[in-house]
Amino acid sequence: MFKSFSNRVVVIAIIISVLSGCATFQLSDLFQGYNSQMQPVKLAQRQGDFLKAQNLLGERDQSNNTYVLSLLERGRLQFLAADWPTSQKTFAQAYVQVEEQRNKAKIQISKGIEKLGAVVSNDNATSYEVPYYEQSMLHSYQALNYLFQNDLSGALVEIRRANLVQEAALKAYKDEIYKAQNELHNSGMSTDSLQGGYPSMDSAIGKVKNGFQNAFTFYLSGVLYEASGELNDAYIDFKRAIEIYPENHYLQQDVLRLASKLGMQDDLVSFQQRFGKYQARESKGKGQVVVLVERGIVNSKQDIGLNLPVGRSNNGFKFFSFSLPVYEGALPQHNKLIFNSAGESYQSNEIVRIQSLAAKDLKDQLPILLTRQVVRVVAKEQVRQKLSREAGDVGNILASIYNIASEKADTRSWSTLPDQVDIVRMDVPVGKQILQVQVNGQQKNIEVDVLPNRITLINFSVIGSYTGHQAINL
Repeated sequence: MFKSFSNRVVVIAIIISVLSGCATFQLSDLFQGYNSQMQPVKLAQRQGDFLKAQNLLGERDQSNNTYVLSLLERGRLQFLAADWPTSQKTFAQAYVQVEEQRNKAKIQISKGIEKLGAVVSNDNATSYEVPYYEQSMLHSYQALNYLFQNDLSGALVEIRRANLVQEAALKAYKDEIYKAQNELHNSGMSTDSLQGGYPSMDSAIGKVKNGFQNAFTFYLSGVLYEASGELNDAYIDFKRAIEIYPENHYLQQDVLRLASKLGMQDDLVSFQQRFGKYQARESKGKGQVVVLVERGIVNSKQDIGLNLPVGRSNNGFKFFSFSLPVYEGALPQHNKLIFNSAGESYQSNEIVRIQSLAAKDLKDQLPILLTRQVVRVVAKEQVRQKLSREAGDVGNILASIYNIASEKADTRSWSTLPDQVDIVRMDVPVGKQILQVQVNGQQKNIEVDVLPNRITLINFSVIGSYTGHQAINL
């Protein structure tokens, strides 16, 4: 009996010593997925109770490996609550964390302790690395924070940062994917192993070509450059946006209008061949109203368990249990919103599907995730065998229970982002106007004060039962 008790003490001591090297995460992160933790937060968000949602987030210390993600979630909820100064400070803190991650990656600072934690537990023991599409949204919302505090120059700084993120992503994309696929091959696996067991994310990915090019960020950039009189820069970013969303009617009109205004005759001919002849509209006595329409909340990653072979054909295969994140199901369908003003109707057009960017980013990350999984399951099996030898059946049973309980997929992602963003651009008579829009069977009125030859920007949110808006004259 004493021997059995001592064996238990040995096993528990080993597990505790292992976890002590992973002190940068909460035990709830180890045994409960991030998606589960965020469910009550997202419920409060859908109800429009953003203060409650913030309280449900809880506090994470700066040393916590999900700290930067908690800042993103909190900054987004503060933005929705129209607390722009506080949201600005929170996003600024998140940006500092992202920059620190980038600098560490450049000089290859060792993550030995984090890697040890991930090997003996799961990927939740590693610091959350903010993907490119989330970085561009960070800067986009920070730009809006500045705008709603009447700071156009500050907003332009953030927009430039957002564009730099997309440029850096484009340069790194192919190299990162190639390296990840090679590492996975060297581990004795390939993504072909997932066929038949891992759900396809193609329906969630839709038409996007990569997980970082964001037409919404480019469009917002173009609008702000246009408002500041930098028409060439605006034209460049509208062209970037339309290469991603060529079917967007408002983008088509923007590139046609600026190509004509800037005398870009070759471009104008090309665009007219694609989108039809440009017809200038009467602008006298009118201003422009641009509406950014946020739709829903992005889905959270889910945890899926698989039994997959590890090894090479010449040495034989062995099956292990894996837990991987996945975006399941098809994209939710959002009806186009119709805005009415001065006897004319304008239909919202999609400019980004954040759910698709998230799913594509995850699909591209699968080789990296699988490589870490192979290392982890093999290491856990070695630990189990060692404990079985040293502590007998007790060690074997407890180690097996721990391995099963701790094998959780990393379901972390910025979960309070909108699922989709639409845009509307309309010419509206100068003066105080009321825009009407039907949402969830109810008519909503948006009061705006339109200035001549100026842009009025509206951020309109439709999230569950909540609708809200903010407006600013640029």
